[in-house]
Amino acid sequence: MLERYPMSTSNQPNIVYVMCDELRWCETACYGHPHIKTPNMTRLAKAGVRFEVGVSNCPVCMPARSLAVSGQYARSCSTGGNTAIKTVQGKGIMPQWPSPGRDHLPNQTLPETLKNAGYTTAAIGKWHIENWPDVVGFDHWIIPAVQHANSAQWYCENGGELFSPPGYGLDFEAKRVGEYLQQRKADGTPFYLYYNMCPPHMPLMDAPRKYLEMYSRDDVVVRGNVDLSKPIENQTDKFLTYLWDYRFYRDQLPYTLNLPHDGFDLVDLTALYMGLTTWVDDALGQLLDNLENTGLAENTVVVFTADHGDNLGSWGDMGKGRWNDESARVPMMVAGPGVVSNTVSNQVASLLDWAPTFLSMAGATTPSHMPGKDLTAVLNGDVAELEQNYAIIESTHLSQGVAVRTPQYVLGRYYDKQAGRPNIHDQVGECFDTIADPFSLNNLVGTDLMPSNWQELSQIITDFDKATPRLELPEYKFGRSLA
Repeated sequence: MLERYPMSTSNQPNIVYVMCDELRWCETACYGHPHIKTPNMTRLAKAGVRFEVGVSNCPVCMPARSLAVSGQYARSCSTGGNTAIKTVQGKGIMPQWPSPGRDHLPNQTLPETLKNAGYTTAAIGKWHIENWPDVVGFDHWIIPAVQHANSAQWYCENGGELFSPPGYGLDFEAKRVGEYLQQRKADGTPFYLYYNMCPPHMPLMDAPRKYLEMYSRDDVVVRGNVDLSKPIENQTDKFLTYLWDYRFYRDQLPYTLNLPHDGFDLVDLTALYMGLTTWVDDALGQLLDNLENTGLAENTVVVFTADHGDNLGSWGDMGKGRWNDESARVPMMVAGPGVVSNTVSNQVASLLDWAPTFLSMAGATTPSHMPGKDLTAVLNGDVAELEQNYAIIESTHLSQGVAVRTPQYVLGRYYDKQAGRPNIHDQVGECFDTIADPFSLNNLVGTDLMPSNWQELSQIITDFDKATPRLELPEYKFGRSLA
């Protein structure tokens, strides 16, 4: 069990930022799922603060990860989707190292700012950002060269020759994280570790058998906005993509062309997703154990979250990109020195907020181009909530636009179809009370149930849209591409 330690007055805390892929908040035990096994997420949450509403500011892989590293909104540092210009087109393969230029993430990043404050920095695990890690501030890095393969993966370490370790990538990465922590214990320099896990993102079938068989249909909790009686559009192809990713949709390998059994449906798919979530939890447990065993835990802040969630059939939709909770709401918990324990916070926290929070912990100044909230006053118990208790969500879904998420409401304005994306419409398009209506079934726009401050919330979107710069590159036009 992690213990709570006071913030050291003489040492900057080590920081470990753990991000898995495509994990929605409701598929975890500490957020109320009755059957899933995620004891290490619960362990971390009890040792620190769990944010009831954790938000992905742009719920798609590449922009979410870009904003986490840059500390900027996706429109300022990335694409609006998973478009990559320098990667091997259509194959999801990193470009030749070293790659010239830095069109992507052009401003000083979180790891670069921490380096200036005396930290050594590392990135281990899934990357999915176009620039190589060394270009944006990482001293040491081990990343997969190919997107979305849990086995037979190829890695690059610090620009060396590609290599393919035996077994599963998640297990290899966990081992290398353990080795890195041993090195840092011997070194004594404060470190920032950005540790990424690919699961539970597809390919769901590319995982150890024990996780594939861990959950039955009876363990699945079907969301109230999922209609199992209606097939999802292009259901078979979408399910096969979830099961095998590019090995189906690009390579059409023979073993990927059929569903596992007759009648395979969304419930079966979700059971596999749950299994990979427990796989992630086991890897998180290894990290926490390694921190304890090396003696680093007493001066290490650990954050666990995800880049975004997954619709998994809500409104007949798969994937992510929406401003609704299934896509944009993620687990978010933190423990470490100076963080109060066993606390559930009503403060809305987002991926964007961790850059200024980490820099505050490190005693560094946050650059003016990083607009997130410093959460340290909430984490140390000085305040229950900040004055700014909301987060902005840039949706990549064609039918949506930009939303503001408060502890209770999500209010969004659509993209302006006449002016073209990424321009947004003046009028509010959707507003949901996520407490009274947790499945976002009743749009409050035009009813007397709109929140009393809805105009203020709409103005927040206007102010964001006017004040937030866009990355002015034709290839990276924000809003052009989708996941």
